[in-house]
Amino acid sequence: MTKLALGTHPFLLGFEQLERLVERTAKSGNDGYPPYNIEQTSENTYRITLAVAGFAQGDLAITVEDSSLIIRGRQGDDSDGRIYLHRGIAARQFQRSFVLADGVDVGEAVMENGLLHVDLTRAVPDRVVQTINIRKG
Repeated sequence: MTKLALGTHPFLLGFEQLERLVERTAKSGNDGYPPYNIEQTSENTYRITLAVAGFAQGDLAITVEDSSLIIRGRQGDDSDGRIYLHRGIAARQFQRSFVLADGVDVGEAVMENGLLHVDLTRAVPDRVVQTINIRKG
C-alpha cells in the first residue's frame, strides 16, 4: 500500500501548492522576536499584534509578497556617543512573516502604546449551488 502525501491525494484537486505552503510556513523565522498575538475579532476578521517597543513608525515596513504578510523592523543607530553601563534593550532588526490564505486581505495597521496592530479580513464567498448541464457528444 502506497502512502500518498496530502497535496497529491486524488480527491484534492487544485491543492498542489498545499505542501509547498506548509514547507514555507515551517521555514519562516521562528526566533520568538518580537512576540506577537493573533486573535479572531469577528467571524471573518483577524488581528495580528506585535510588541514593537522602541520602534518608531518609520522603523517599520509592512508588505504583502507572494501570499505572505511580511513585517520588518529596523532601528537606526542611536548610540551617538552614549556609553552604556548596561544595554538590556536591544536595537535589533526583525522580520516576521505570516502566510495568508486565498481571500485574506490586509487592512489597516495601527501603532498604539508600543504595539503594532495589523487587521486582516477574509472574503466570504457566496454559497451558490451550480448545476452543470450535460450535452450530447
